Amino acid sequence: MTDLKKNNGYDNSRIALVTGGIGGIGTAICRQLLDQGRRVVAGHLPQELEIAEGWKADLASDGYHVDLVSGDVANFASSKDMVTDVVSRFGAVDILVNCAGITRDKMLRKMDIDMWEDVLSTNLDSAFNVTRQVVDGMIDRQFGRVVNISSVNGQKGQFGQTNYSAAKAGLHGFTMALAQEVAYKGITVNTISPGYVDTRMTQAMPDDIRNQIVSTIPVGRMADPSEIARAVAFVCHDESNYMTGANLPINGGLYMN
Repeated sequence: MTDLKKNNGYDNSRIALVTGGIGGIGTAICRQLLDQGRRVVAGHLPQELEIAEGWKADLASDGYHVDLVSGDVANFASSKDMVTDVVSRFGAVDILVNCAGITRDKMLRKMDIDMWEDVLSTNLDSAFNVTRQVVDGMIDRQFGRVVNISSVNGQKGQFGQTNYSAAKAGLHGFTMALAQEVAYKGITVNTISPGYVDTRMTQAMPDDIRNQIVSTIPVGRMADPSEIARAVAFVCHDESNYMTGANLPINGGLYMN
């Protein structure tokens, strides 16, 4: 694969939008796409502006320039406004990584409707809400990369996560259907399904629970976020044009199928 020419760390010819970009996995994805030569725009919720600006400054101190855009990906109108903002400021979106996600864990018999709807709208509806805004442009330009961040629990299920598992499984169904619709136009659509990742959220777990989880992973540890991000960068490369509709399980052997 040929290296892309970089200008101040990024190549303006490809704009990448990463929803949930300021999270643990999202941050690693932003870094990898910048290293690949993209101009990267990280999405965040409007109420997270102060956090996002601090995050941006921290990355800049490491030599990574990331632009920011706010929007609620669980809302179609807000997603449309968010993408319109990106296009007006930076240009058309060539690469979309649907990374935004939340958890609201509870056994189904104790789960209320808000917990179900919040997770489904943020983790699954968001893929439609944002992708719908960029797919026509990708078709017109005959190039596009759409990556949906799912989960090992979307493949195998997880106790107390009927909402999360359903949403993450649905993401790959979305991937496979859309991949068939746009393949002839030079657009690839793929899923990345991480296992447990060493992020702030998993670091906050009680030690006994964290150790119990690690004991079930054949490689004996959680993933570093960069290991997930490298898989994303691979399917986003200009020359990764023959892989589409695939689901890459990056889970340390936790689930093999």
